[in-house]
Amino acid sequence: MSPAPAIFRSAWWRWPRWELATLVVLLLLPLAIGGGLGGKMTDLFIFAILALGLNVVVGYTGLLHLGIGAFFGIGAYIAGILTIANYPFQVSFTTALVLATLGTGIWGLILGAPTIRLRGDYLALVTLGFGEVVKVALKNLEDITGGMQTLNPLPPPAVPDWLANCLRPLGSVNDVFFYYLALLILAGVVMLLRNLEHSRLGRAWVALREDELAATCLGINATRVKLSAFALGAALAGMAGCLFATKLSSTSDPHTYSFNLSITVLCCLILGGLGSIRGVLLGVLLLKGYEIILVPQLDQWAQSLHWTLSFKEWNLMTFGVVLILMVRFRPEGLLPSRRIQHELHQDTQPIVEPKPAS
Repeated sequence: MSPAPAIFRSAWWRWPRWELATLVVLLLLPLAIGGGLGGKMTDLFIFAILALGLNVVVGYTGLLHLGIGAFFGIGAYIAGILTIANYPFQVSFTTALVLATLGTGIWGLILGAPTIRLRGDYLALVTLGFGEVVKVALKNLEDITGGMQTLNPLPPPAVPDWLANCLRPLGSVNDVFFYYLALLILAGVVMLLRNLEHSRLGRAWVALREDELAATCLGINATRVKLSAFALGAALAGMAGCLFATKLSSTSDPHTYSFNLSITVLCCLILGGLGSIRGVLLGVLLLKGYEIILVPQLDQWAQSLHWTLSFKEWNLMTFGVVLILMVRFRPEGLLPSRRIQHELHQDTQPIVEPKPAS
């Protein structure tokens, strides 16, 4: 058997033991949990892939991107168009996943090429506007996207008979298979990004974030490096969108891919730590875990007490309060990268006065 590709082999050995232990626990989790919680965990894996895509642009390269939800939607609709029976393509899930990833990456290049010279607030406004344009286009191009009726049903991935027999004791075959599929794709994305962090391209991303002028003087092509970040971030968002639509068996309402989704994913990065893979995963677990897992339980508890309070309606306020507290008391995030932690706290280190000569 041929050895694993170097890009994954080198990243594997960089994984801390506790991360490998977490992966093992997640692999064994379907043995101990019910199908409902397993489906919610699959949603967390998908949103983690989306957040990691945004982290490439915002965390590594330092470009404020407020339209990641649009690329999430583009990936979902590409998957829908390629797989549903209303269109003549009807390709397999694997083909749809690859084409959705590549197609969304191309859209990232299309957005990045004319706007890559913009910086700060101007770039943020362009990406925000792009997100709104995509949302309105998905809503109004009814002949292609189905409009508010969505595209459905998306067929589930084909499961081999031998694998279905192994997964059947754990619950619904499709749900369990998709749980493991999303988990393994997430693990592959983490290994890819961890390796890129230590590559020439990853160092170029960080150099541009720190000082674009100095990086350019050192021979780094700022335009190409930024475009690579835009393309990779968009591709990962499209991959997550394809997984989301396939799991849901529908492309969902176009409003699902609005600015609210983009800002929520950005909050996950700020909470966990910009530029930190572990921080991003923790941020998704805390914020999206609260929204997907904890809020329904709290609403059910409130209904049992005959309360009219709905915790779901307070999600955005909760995220806003968390964001304010994090920016005020721990701007680097809960699990920041060492570089960003040093940058934010280097001015707080005590100054040692030189001793007078005796």
